[in-house]
Amino acid sequence: MTTTNRRFPAEWEKQEGILLCFPHNGNDWPGKYEAIQWAFVEFIKKVATYEKVFLVVADEKLKTKVNEMLDRARVNLEQIHYIIHKTNRSWMRDSGPIVVYNNGKREGLNFNFNGWAKYNNFQLDKHVPAKVTDAFQMTLTQVTYKGKPVIVEGGAIDVNGRGTLLTSEECLMHPSIQVRNQGFTKADYEAVFKEYLGVTNVIWLGDGIEGDDTHGHIDDLARFVNEDTIVTIIETDANDANYKPLQDNLKRLQSAKLENGASPVIVTLPMPKRLDFEDLRLPASYANFLILNNCVLVPTFNDVNDRKALNILAECFPDREIIGISAIDLIWGFGTLHCLSQQIPK
Repeated sequence: MTTTNRRFPAEWEKQEGILLCFPHNGNDWPGKYEAIQWAFVEFIKKVATYEKVFLVVADEKLKTKVNEMLDRARVNLEQIHYIIHKTNRSWMRDSGPIVVYNNGKREGLNFNFNGWAKYNNFQLDKHVPAKVTDAFQMTLTQVTYKGKPVIVEGGAIDVNGRGTLLTSEECLMHPSIQVRNQGFTKADYEAVFKEYLGVTNVIWLGDGIEGDDTHGHIDDLARFVNEDTIVTIIETDANDANYKPLQDNLKRLQSAKLENGASPVIVTLPMPKRLDFEDLRLPASYANFLILNNCVLVPTFNDVNDRKALNILAECFPDREIIGISAIDLIWGFGTLHCLSQQIPK
């Protein structure tokens, strides 16, 4: 394998903007599509206060409608840059390109999105990386290993920008459920991460939270908040299905090492009380926050722990404003702020 000078920057490094995709598929939010559109406008408005929004819209007709909605909500339209492309869904963290620095220049990576190895309708989403990198006039590189395409969603990985990556075994290593890369070993993944993301050290957590449609995405579990500090969610109710897996993840983090051999600082975040929709548990998590230039947007759930989570994250990010965004409607689609967005580094 060739060695590259690629580096996947941490989310808190300077960003040019945030990639979002305006929802046009009501099926992802049964019965809530109207509410979702306004929740999304509010999300866009908050991001646009701090940096540019690169907004994927299905067609010119939707662009006109969205522009009117944003105008009514007094969004700064100068911060909005449209990319016209029809998608299956709006989860840009997973279908969008991952932008790295290659010898200091930006390069888009296409990690071959396949609907989380769960859904069949992802043909339109597959073209998002090409469409987006085209808009930025960036090179797009297909991620392959031993001649085969590698499938990894952006929500499955989190980095400190210095060589350490967080991921989960449930998502990448499960032998039979939502298998992204048949027969892959940890060593195979680590070789891919080294080659394409400049990662020299991988911290493997175990299982994700109950109800997670992606089957163990790290951005609902544990996140770097600076080069040597990781926040991880814990459940305090010992009878809850999430209690044991989250305790196991905490233990793994407590014995983990960073790329420089030091132990990471571990900060725990509470979980909101369980949220259900029909007979499904929803994967509500405060770990799904989005770091912007000078700000952190945090999903909230009309829950007593909202305030605790916001205060903990305020201590983790002393130089950034911490803003809660109600995700009660968004979570009906099984994801919130981080899942819906993808940062574009400067």
